[in-house]
Amino acid sequence: MRYTQETAKIMSKCEIAPGVFDITVLSPVIAKSARAGQFVNVLCNGLTLRRPISLCGFNREQGTLRLVFEVRGKGTDWLSGLKTGDRLDIIGPLGHGFTLYDKNKKAVIVGGGIGLPPLVVLANHYGENATVISGFRTSSAAILQSDLANTGATTILCTDDGSAGFHGFTTQALDDYLINNACDVIYTCGPKIMMRGIARLAQENGIVCQVSLEERMGCGVGACLCCVCATKDSKGKHFKRVCVNGPVFMATEVEWND
Repeated sequence: MRYTQETAKIMSKCEIAPGVFDITVLSPVIAKSARAGQFVNVLCNGLTLRRPISLCGFNREQGTLRLVFEVRGKGTDWLSGLKTGDRLDIIGPLGHGFTLYDKNKKAVIVGGGIGLPPLVVLANHYGENATVISGFRTSSAAILQSDLANTGATTILCTDDGSAGFHGFTTQALDDYLINNACDVIYTCGPKIMMRGIARLAQENGIVCQVSLEERMGCGVGACLCCVCATKDSKGKHFKRVCVNGPVFMATEVEWND
């Protein structure tokens, strides 16, 4: 796995929902080789462990990366306090990303909460042939809806409390969608319980499904074995490292009941 350590300048920053921040950094070397579904590891205020943040977007010509993250601890809290012009020490691009198929394929993209950002690149790829189902607790937590609509994709917003869009879970919305609509591939990222349900629906309908897993990481480059997850194949159960073998896996590879 090839990756680069780069000092990236923050070009823009905004809070797009309570505790959720959207920053664009200038990182030309990493941007040049970035792929959908990969992530970067960010050094936060001298903390020993870097923080993994998925790529919400990248522009190879401009040399920029877009990072959308939620404040969840000391590292991301420090990161949220930075300003335009500040610089970040980042390593990337890391991980095995999504497999993209022909743009004419019908793709359904399902994201839950902060699992939605890495899926925006997929919506850009498939455009009007994509349907994006996104789920949040409530309307005030919903993010990236205009970004998704601007790709040409059909968007279905779900909220647990019914404050906006479909009142229910993304799994329910997907189940309803598949009754009357064609689908060649499903992509998903979000809470594990949601992805397990999406994987089940994909299998029941004979649809290829790719999932992006989230695990606590140490090094991000496969050395520390912090982020192993259970997978399976014809030979039985195996453990793989999410940081290098993933974060994207075929849904049929994942041992969901582990």
